[in-house]
Amino acid sequence: MASATTDPPAPSTLFAAIDMGTNSFKMLIVRAYPNGKFFTIDQFKEPVVLGRDTSTSSTTTPFTLSHHSQLLALEALKRFQNILKSYKINKTHVRCVATAAVREAVNNVGFLKCVREEVGLEIDVLPGEQEARLEYLGMLQFFPIYEKLVLGVDIGGGSTEFVIGKQGKVIFGASLKLGHVNLTQKFGNNEENVAHMREHIRLVVQESGLVDKIKDCGFEAVVGSSGTIKAVEKAALYGYANVSNMLQVGNMVSFGDSKRYWKLSRGELKGVVESLCGGGEAEKIRREKFFKMRSEFIVAGAVLLEEIFEVIGIEEMEISGYSLAEGVIAETLAKVNDYDLNANAKWSSIVRLAMRFNSNKRMRAASQCASIAKEFFECLRKCDELAGNQVAASLDDKDLEYLEASCLLHNIGLSIEKKGYHKHSYSIIMNGGHLQGYSTEEVKLIALLARHHRKKLPNFGHVSFKEFPTEVKKKFRFLCAIIRISVALQQHRRIDFQQMEFSHSYEGFKLACGGVKVQNSPPCILEPLAEDIGDDLRQELEHFKMVFHEELLLLVPSSVSGCLRDKDIFTQGIGMEGQSCCPSCRIARVNH
Repeated sequence: MASATTDPPAPSTLFAAIDMGTNSFKMLIVRAYPNGKFFTIDQFKEPVVLGRDTSTSSTTTPFTLSHHSQLLALEALKRFQNILKSYKINKTHVRCVATAAVREAVNNVGFLKCVREEVGLEIDVLPGEQEARLEYLGMLQFFPIYEKLVLGVDIGGGSTEFVIGKQGKVIFGASLKLGHVNLTQKFGNNEENVAHMREHIRLVVQESGLVDKIKDCGFEAVVGSSGTIKAVEKAALYGYANVSNMLQVGNMVSFGDSKRYWKLSRGELKGVVESLCGGGEAEKIRREKFFKMRSEFIVAGAVLLEEIFEVIGIEEMEISGYSLAEGVIAETLAKVNDYDLNANAKWSSIVRLAMRFNSNKRMRAASQCASIAKEFFECLRKCDELAGNQVAASLDDKDLEYLEASCLLHNIGLSIEKKGYHKHSYSIIMNGGHLQGYSTEEVKLIALLARHHRKKLPNFGHVSFKEFPTEVKKKFRFLCAIIRISVALQQHRRIDFQQMEFSHSYEGFKLACGGVKVQNSPPCILEPLAEDIGDDLRQELEHFKMVFHEELLLLVPSSVSGCLRDKDIFTQGIGMEGQSCCPSCRIARVNH
């Protein structure tokens, strides 16, 4: 008989990092593996601007966190804590760090005590140099720069960090009290004050001796991180400097333009800054529409970045999608599993491609799909008697990597258009040399899985599969069935896949959702998913049975199933777009 549901979980687990920044609070939840590979399951953002509501607008005088700011911070952290509990993340896998605003506040001791007592979180207040080191670790997880001498720059709300590192070791680190929030407080957004802002930035940099120290160390590449730098790069990508030819927000660049890949040149930066600092009221309206919540501080952030380019002599900067939070995760995993920081260069190319073409909302959907697929994959490998043991005998860890990669990339074609997006996903993966470290056959396998996650089933007589040996085609058939059912289930959004259990017995396969255990559950707790599940999911269930010769029964809590039978299923329990489906949870997910 196949293994029971009491088998130990696969060697991957959830970790979380909370970044209490000066401009906002962010929480990152990832699924991690013993080899250090991780990808984002969910991320949340709270607009708590600790650096705005302080006792002084000076960038030199110590300030006090206001009572109002502390209340906002506590409420945000309580919401984060509730989410962590819903994910059942081990406390030892959660790390909360605070940066410039808390670091510089004269009343931070009382605030930290309040957080500990009211929320139950221990906060690490990072010194500037340690913040820079963690940001460097985050960059290492995004770009294959381990062997390079890298200058990293991270612009925050209350400070800017500079770090030079190689092979995971920090050679030089510095933190200057120049941030987009404190600069905005001191100089505002008015065009006439930009010149004074530039003078102040140059003076602070000069007094720090930063430029000489960087020149003494040298560097081969420059990498920028943080929301401000990514926002400026996005503005350049969409042609913000050219109003007449600017792409609409929400429409990705065409595939041909994707050669501009996570980079920002001095000329592009100059064009964005000139647009931001001119145009009067019309520019202000355009700025607010494009940059949204970041619009209040983007002028100061962009001007600061341009001055950094100028004084250091930077011509081009690579833009990292990972920063402090990912660095915190990387350090935690390195301590837990003792893995090589350079071990995941291949996987990072998958993540870069997915993040380049997907919004955070679509990235979250892709990650959920990957999590569902992994549950299926691991259970199938344990089923010793399934299909004459063909599945368990043929699937290995590499196949899981191909499956998870195709799940993360299956929807990137939506950046071009919705119609036939699976075909666009295939074309993007196959062209441009995006996936580094993978063989031509591996890239094609991942691309074909993304291509066949919906619509027509694969035709193994087609020329696309001609070069694959019979063994690979057999594996592809299994993997294709898994990704198709995973995508169909993920798109059935009213089901809670945050907690799921996939099992196999003599009765067939069962997938229980919503944290309900299959074994020892009273009949009133579990019941099959409602019949009206939609044509797509029904077809994929039939395809699953055809491939694995057994049925898959979907089980949900009885109250959920009742809701699913309601004709209003697609409107019940849903908040505004970008918010949690739980009415009691008002926290916003990161969607843009």
